[in-house]
Amino acid sequence: MAKFLVISTSGNPDSNSRRMGRVAFADLQKRGVECEWLDLNELELPLCDADACYTSAGAQKLNKAIASADGIIVASPVYNYDMSAAAKNMIELTGKAWEDKVVGFLCAAGGMSSYMSVMAYANSLMLDFRCVIIPRFVYATGQAFQEGELIDPKVAQRIEQVAAELVRFTTALRTTQRGRSVAGVS
Repeated sequence: MAKFLVISTSGNPDSNSRRMGRVAFADLQKRGVECEWLDLNELELPLCDADACYTSAGAQKLNKAIASADGIIVASPVYNYDMSAAAKNMIELTGKAWEDKVVGFLCAAGGMSSYMSVMAYANSLMLDFRCVIIPRFVYATGQAFQEGELIDPKVAQRIEQVAAELVRFTTALRTTQRGRSVAGVS
């Protein structure tokens, strides 16, 4: 059975991307799949220094969670036309743990100009770690939220679609991979 992970990469305690991640996590729970929530804000993660950073307790916990997941949703704020620095640091700290994962994205930003910001991040995951990227992601601005709640039903529906696609893609790929392993093909 596939295992899923939703990761919030925001350092802001009042984060809209975290709210989006919580909606996806709740949807995965409703689907009855095995899933875990991980908030980078609750881990004491060092900046990647390509040395001692990998031995920190937070980096090891993050690495283990990513390695054990089959499908991952990354919920991230967009700053300066790019995914958050914490999201990039997460990849640098965990590297090979991302290999062959199915990945979806939920992004919150201040305006509509950065809607393509996820592409460099997705390309890195595809090229470096052979991740399968769900070709549907959610990008929402502050207009979708009010008083700490997601109020836009279209955004909520799109988040649920990403969660559904994560389950569908991951299940299909894992079934195909198991079939190849049984047939002696890898």
